[in-house]
Amino acid sequence: MRGFTFVMGACLALALDAVALAATDTPEQVVRSTADAVIAKVTADRDALRADPKRLNALVDEMIVPRFDFPRMAQWVLGKYWRDADAAARKRFIEEFKNLLVRTYATALLEYSNQNITYFPVQTTGDSRSVTVKTEIEQPGSVAVPILYRMHVKDGYWKVYDIAVDGVSLITTYRASFASEIRKSGIDGLIDNLAARNSSTAAATTQTQ
Repeated sequence: MRGFTFVMGACLALALDAVALAATDTPEQVVRSTADAVIAKVTADRDALRADPKRLNALVDEMIVPRFDFPRMAQWVLGKYWRDADAAARKRFIEEFKNLLVRTYATALLEYSNQNITYFPVQTTGDSRSVTVKTEIEQPGSVAVPILYRMHVKDGYWKVYDIAVDGVSLITTYRASFASEIRKSGIDGLIDNLAARNSSTAAATTQTQ
């Protein structure tokens, strides 16, 4: 798959204010109406965000994280192993998985360079509370990259529970990777490994400032 991290940059199109996320708006309207404004903000503040990783992470945490249904994503990523995890392990996994994605999103935001985004009609699944928003992001000198946002209504707002780029699902990708780690070291081992990686990356980022 072409640069899976790249899709995280596209997620800034979903960094929406709470009012715009109301379920009365269609998912396509929500994405389209805010994408230009958010891209402009990131572009204008790129140098400051690059110089201050903590500020960049805070931006992701404030504007993007609330737009995702991390409990559902975590459950689907763990698959059958979710049933074997107790409440404490589930809570820890959700938090470390969220931290992993925050780091990935933050890095990818700085790589975004105002590529044109094309929006297509929303694809329904037969359930009006679950839809797919299809977009394509142009790439200079290459074919456009298709990005699918799978969204559903939770607590009255449209939230993302999976993303697919070039037909490859984020959930599927992480599920395969995490299942391998769980088979080697168990669910607690996976969580400990994620926590160590997140802490290591945070420390390295601080040292480079």
